[in-house]
Amino acid sequence: MAPPKSKNSLPVKKPSASAPGGGTKAKAPSRKGGSRPLYTPAEVHEIFRRFCVQRPEPKGELDYINAFTLLIAVVLSAQATDAGVNKATKPLFSMADTPQKMLALGEARIGDYIRTIGLWRNKAKNVIALSKALIDDYAGKVPEDRDELVKLPGVGRKTANVVLNVAFGQHTMAVDTHIFRIGNRIGLAPGKTPEQVEQGLLKVIPTEYMRHAHHWLILHGRYVCKARKPDCPACVIADICKSKEKTTNVPAPLVPIAPLNEALAQV
Repeated sequence: MAPPKSKNSLPVKKPSASAPGGGTKAKAPSRKGGSRPLYTPAEVHEIFRRFCVQRPEPKGELDYINAFTLLIAVVLSAQATDAGVNKATKPLFSMADTPQKMLALGEARIGDYIRTIGLWRNKAKNVIALSKALIDDYAGKVPEDRDELVKLPGVGRKTANVVLNVAFGQHTMAVDTHIFRIGNRIGLAPGKTPEQVEQGLLKVIPTEYMRHAHHWLILHGRYVCKARKPDCPACVIADICKSKEKTTNVPAPLVPIAPLNEALAQV
């Protein structure tokens, strides 16, 4: 017969926190990478149905002529406003709307056009290098593949996703600061990195809404679910939203909104 174990050999149980009712609190699940969305598929569908009613044909606010000028505009928009980029690129694109013309223009003249944009010197170099790469490696055409796009100077995953979605109609999700904020704030696609939020959104957004989902979320984040203070009374999904920051459960009237350029033309 084995000798009895001493008290010192007994495992020590750590005290567990108790809930107000006397029970033990359930341990919170560990969150590695992106967490699960807070919405059912039906709720996600309704969110994007309402966005679609608001803006049936949403458009980005960067001006461009073709896939090449769109690519250049998005590259220039890093750490700059769309309005500031448009002001600079209008005369630039009138002079150079192809990689060949842009390369012929030269770095110094490109710099003159984009001098009002932040980091313009480095961006002028990237525009030249990008244009040359398109000519040398892609016969002057913008590739329709993300892996190829991100090889170009100054082009990251977000820029590639914008071009693939806007210029080529692919179902991509370009996660900028607005979309990253919304994905986490309202629990639609929680994630610690832009790519985690991107993958979460691609999983939950219905296919029928993926074509314009990128623009709907950006515009919602820019004009309604703002960084400092969300404008919840203007939100058409206030009754569905599960954000802890929201200030009302009453959704705004669901009516079509004129595109920004049309609205400004009527002022």
